[in-house]
Parts: sequence; structure tokens; C-alpha cells
Amino acid sequence: MKFRHRLIIFVFACVAALVPRATAKEAAETHVDAGSFGVFMNGRRVGTETFTITQSSGGSVIHSEFKTEGTADKAVQNSELQLSATGEIKRYEWKEVSPGKASAVVVPNEQFLTQRSTINPDDKPQEQPYLLPTSTTVLDDYFFVHREILAWKFLATSCKTESGELKCPLKQRAQFGTMNPHQRSSAPVSMEFLGREKISLRGADQDLLKVELKSESGVWDLWLNDQFKVLRILIPADNTEVVRD
Repeated sequence: MKFRHRLIIFVFACVAALVPRATAKEAAETHVDAGSFGVFMNGRRVGTETFTITQSSGGSVIHSEFKTEGTADKAVQNSELQLSATGEIKRYEWKEVSPGKASAVVVPNEQFLTQRSTINPDDKPQEQPYLLPTSTTVLDDYFFVHREILAWKFLATSCKTESGELKCPLKQRAQFGTMNPHQRSSAPVSMEFLGREKISLRGADQDLLKVELKSESGVWDLWLNDQFKVLRILIPADNTEVVRD
């Protein structure tokens, strides 16, 4: 099975497997995406996120590590998001490796979600319930791959397939419930399909899919290639650009 078809399967598996699943052999574990994003503020590289996305018959795992750059004391954080075969949260965990040792875990609690957080490893975890369903999307700080997962969910729920190709009407929009474990908060966001746009990346013109992510905190623009990989994210209000290495 070609990568493009596997990726479409992953997209639809996140929202109730709307296309045929991979074969039993492929379902053991499929590497859907892997790579790194460079994070630039005012044109200067300030961080790197390295990530992997794998899929199996039991669901999907998104692992990410974020490191700052250009400073004497590097900040390092990592996260792991486990999703069921229908795209629901099974477990989410993030850890601060340096300079601190804070951590948080989000798990289902009956029909809703609960977060347990600590500032230091020896602290008693602080528990925070969320009246949010397990279908909520995690959009945590520093982990831009979570925005790719949301873009896939948007394409799967708002677009249609024709002969293995996703087709999306211009200006198609959908709203999603999200949570940010770093900020211990939740908020609705919307995503809108803006069509195709030619942009220059690393000196070469590329014709990419463009979607807009809008929330109370501002607007993010995302560009994806025809394999649905996010190649660029722009956050105008913060003068921040995220580019796949």
C-alpha cells in the first residue's frame, strides 16, 4: 500500500474508519509520518520539534520532542499522545526534561477527561477534571504536530473521497473542541479550507493545500502537500514561522 493511501487510512481512522483499513500485516504498525519542524521567530531559529506518528490496529501514537535553540540553557519537553482506532484520547502525557521537571497526564475518566499535573517529581499530583469528551483534540504548547493531526481530522470530517482522493469545498469550515494541558484550559477552535496556494519554500515554488486555524488567541495558517503533510505554519501575530526540515 502506498504511503498516500496509508495516510488517508490514518486520517479516516481518526474519525471512525471511513475508508478501508490496512491489511492485517500492515496494521501491526504503520509509520504514517516522521520528521522535524524548525521554529523561527523574527527570522531566527529558536527551536526544533522532532516527531513520529505510527498507526496500528489498536489506534495511533504521536510522539514529539521540542528543544529550544540559540540559548545557553536549552529547554527540552516531550509528549506522547495515544489515540484509539476511532480517534479518541486514550492517554496523553507531556514531560519537561529541562530546565524543570514538570509533567502532566490526561486520561479518560468514564465519559470525560482528567488531568494530573506536577511541578516537581516528588509533588503530589494536582487533579483537574474536564467536562470534555474523549473525542476532544489535544493542541498543546510547543507541539506543532498536534495541528497536523487536527488538520487531518478536519479533512476527514469535512471533505469527501473520490477514488482515494480527498475533495474539499472552498471555504469549508468546521469547529472542534480542544484542550491545552500546558495551560490547563480548553477552548473551541475552527478550521477552514482556503484552497490551493503557491508559496516558496527553500527557494522552490510549491502548490500546496491551505487551511486556517482560528481560536480566541489568534489565527494560524497551515500549508499541506498532496500527501497531507504540514510543510509550513505561520502565526502572524507572534512573527513565528514553523517549517518542516
